[in-house]
Amino acid sequence: MSIVGGPRLASSLARTEQRTRISRAWRAWRTWRGWVFVLPLLLVNVIIIVVPAALSVYYSFTDWRGFGQAHLVGLDNYLRLASDPDFISAFVHNIVWMVYFLAIPIPIGLAGAFLLLRIRRWRTLFQLIFFAPYVIASVITSQIWKNLIDPNYGLGSFFGFNLLGDYNLALPTIATINMWAWWGFLVVVFFGAMQAINPELYEAAQIDGAGVFAMFWSIMLPGIRPTLMFLGLMTIIWSFLAFDYVYILTRGGPAGASDVLATLLYRDAFSAAEVGYASAVGVVLGAISAVIVGLWLVLRRLRKWDI
Repeated sequence: MSIVGGPRLASSLARTEQRTRISRAWRAWRTWRGWVFVLPLLLVNVIIIVVPAALSVYYSFTDWRGFGQAHLVGLDNYLRLASDPDFISAFVHNIVWMVYFLAIPIPIGLAGAFLLLRIRRWRTLFQLIFFAPYVIASVITSQIWKNLIDPNYGLGSFFGFNLLGDYNLALPTIATINMWAWWGFLVVVFFGAMQAINPELYEAAQIDGAGVFAMFWSIMLPGIRPTLMFLGLMTIIWSFLAFDYVYILTRGGPAGASDVLATLLYRDAFSAAEVGYASAVGVVLGAISAVIVGLWLVLRRLRKWDI
């Protein structure tokens, strides 16, 4: 028995050991396979985002002009920002832009979504109509509106105004053009969030005699709060990244009336060849976004928001 059982036992032990190795290898693969697939994307992000961001921080402490050798200048660029009237003016314009987009497109988007929810037919058609301006390239949208309000051959020639050339009206005009392409997106997103609310809540409210405004205020707004708060947060961040419509329509003019931080950064880097100073502007922009997100996370934890 010992002679016959010895080889069988050894063979059984070998198979068991092999299965154990295979099982361990499979568990290891299940543990690390996610990283294997994520690693290429992570590498791309490091090359495209992390490395340029780190270089921007470094160059913000130099006098680099985009070519030649960079010399460290300490905090000179940041001290210059604090006393630069162009930077202060552009920063104020970004604040105005943020207030404008928080105060007008979001309420209009909520109202549009609420009205769309009460329509029983052609909902998909209306959603397409609302969403269409958002998918049109900003260059095309800007050119259409620029020609439409042109003071020489557009509506400006009939009514005698030059909206983009007026120092006081240039920035609100650009913001309005951007809003035209933006608010339809908000309508579609808010509409989708409103559709996700339990319809039984509306039925119960109607039984209790609640009116349209009461249902909107007491059911819809609390029901879409995660979506509303998220879009509010992104609106604040995007307001400090505004660039395309301003650059295409006025390039920050007239006389800096519509300048924002992004156009100031672009002009300092590529027109004035002050890449070090422009990098400082970019670092400030990144810091503003980080502070906004940080405050949001703190408020979310303190108020126990579900987003």
